[in-house]
Amino acid sequence: MPGPRRDRSALWCAASLTAAGVAGAVALVAADRAAEWGHGRPFELFWLGMLVFTLPAAFWAGRRATGSRLRLAVLIAYASFSYLPKLLRNPTGPLYHDEFAHWRQSRQILLEGRLFEANPIVRVVGDFPGLHSTVSAVSALTGFSVWHAALAVLIGAHLLMVLGVAVLAQEIWKDGRTAAIAALIYGLNSSFLFFDTQFGYESLAIALWVWTLVALVRALRSPAKAGLAVLLIAATVMTHHLTALGLIATMLILTLMVSVRPGPAAARWTAWALTLTAVAMTTGWLLWVAPKTAGYLEPYLGRSLDQFAGMFKDSGESGRTLFKQSIAPWWEQKTAFAAQICALVAMIGAALHVWRRTRREPLALGMLLIGACYFPAVGLILTPSGAEGARRSWAFSYLGIALVVAPLAVRLLDRWVAKAATVLLIGFAIVQVGNTAAGMNPSYRFPGPPVYGSDTRAMTPEVVAASDWLRTTQGRGLRIVADRYSGLIFGSFGGQDPVTGSVTFPTYDVYLAKPGRPVPPKLIGQLSAWHFGYLVVDRRMATQVPEIQIYFENNEPIAHDGRPGFTLGQLTKFDRTPWTIKIYDSGNIAIYRFDFDLVGHPAIGGTK
Repeated sequence: MPGPRRDRSALWCAASLTAAGVAGAVALVAADRAAEWGHGRPFELFWLGMLVFTLPAAFWAGRRATGSRLRLAVLIAYASFSYLPKLLRNPTGPLYHDEFAHWRQSRQILLEGRLFEANPIVRVVGDFPGLHSTVSAVSALTGFSVWHAALAVLIGAHLLMVLGVAVLAQEIWKDGRTAAIAALIYGLNSSFLFFDTQFGYESLAIALWVWTLVALVRALRSPAKAGLAVLLIAATVMTHHLTALGLIATMLILTLMVSVRPGPAAARWTAWALTLTAVAMTTGWLLWVAPKTAGYLEPYLGRSLDQFAGMFKDSGESGRTLFKQSIAPWWEQKTAFAAQICALVAMIGAALHVWRRTRREPLALGMLLIGACYFPAVGLILTPSGAEGARRSWAFSYLGIALVVAPLAVRLLDRWVAKAATVLLIGFAIVQVGNTAAGMNPSYRFPGPPVYGSDTRAMTPEVVAASDWLRTTQGRGLRIVADRYSGLIFGSFGGQDPVTGSVTFPTYDVYLAKPGRPVPPKLIGQLSAWHFGYLVVDRRMATQVPEIQIYFENNEPIAHDGRPGFTLGQLTKFDRTPWTIKIYDSGNIAIYRFDFDLVGHPAIGGTK
């Protein structure tokens, strides 16, 4: 008699995902080359590459006959592949705005061995050393460059985030199939592919946040395990401010649900103790270690709420037009709206499912509330200042969506196998495309020619050469005045300490002063007293409008009406002012040395 038939599922899964991974990677590379060369169909190639892998991965993860080890392998493969788009975007060095700040901070710790050093690019970065100390330690131990050490840390964090969502779902639903589907659904949030994979403190902090919630749930059932939760809370607080605040909010929601639903008293006491520990740690850190954080975050929150309110009255506050001047194809723009409809329908179905079947499970109800917070944040995407905060909040609220929609998806698959699988895979594709399109503009996702005023394409060989020249001839650590984009390069690769202006230190007034008119004496006094030695002028400010509509900082007093905010005379006047001496000129970039010994000169604000 023939022996028992061997299950070849693992072999078929490995073969299909390997083939899909290779084909997907080829399509992603082709998409980047098409965008870089300016011909072809980069959007179609990108989504062909993503979906040719993620849809088979979703099939194998949601298949009833798939074993636990095979599901784990599928999730590891999914996490690894989903990091590929960001890795291909900039494999050799920082590219996004904040990446330059984190690269500089990690490099300084590696070279000087000191934490909490001030960062001139993002001023609060130095107060949250979790990511930078980890990257510098990996670099020191392995001999990797700072960038490659960062990639190792970030890929590990991305993998842990995916597995953490699965473990959290397993803790709540006690079903491996539901856990795997929850992890895949969480990967649909708009931050997953590009934002939470960048060299930024939130990329590590989000993974810590997920595992803190895992530790919280386990501590509720066994209070003796609360120590791990405390350690993870501390690590999160030391890594990122917004994630620490998000941790408090999610823990508070879960704690309230545990408190109002029937259950052991020990669980309620443990939940409140850990939540108050998170509040105390975060408050203490923000007050005594990172007191600048409130001032850093306040303009974004305050202005976004004002703009959101102004959308409903004639107050002069304007909203945003989604996909205004976007090069994204029409179908990608449409799916951005369809994805929100899909999320709403799924949440309504999940709410009914949770209420009917698990209404006594406080953690499920808590996740339902967390997921519901996703939809109010969608409104803030329509405000210029609130858009960034809305996108960042989705990484938190989408966890709730993932954890309550996953058991509904499993129930549908069990009841209507073929039809449900088809509908769910189509919905999966629509939401993945739509959320990514809504969350990240094409310049973040694809390479291309330099674009003035872009957060991802503003770096040019000319600016890099100027920063190298200043570092080589004048040294590092120089205090310089610059615009946002020059300051980014001079402050990172150049090793200088740039200032790009603020309400309390409006260095942009140096540029705004009309030829022959004085620069405000108070500002000159500040520059002299604080030992600023150099001025960087990018003459493109007189001929081009920044892609993100910012020359210096969010609150700059410069009209954004589609025309350049400066005249060429405003930017060339420094050739004639007695207190600036030109030491470098490459055409677009000029560098001047301040000579404040002439502060008393009668023509200090005028020309020679």
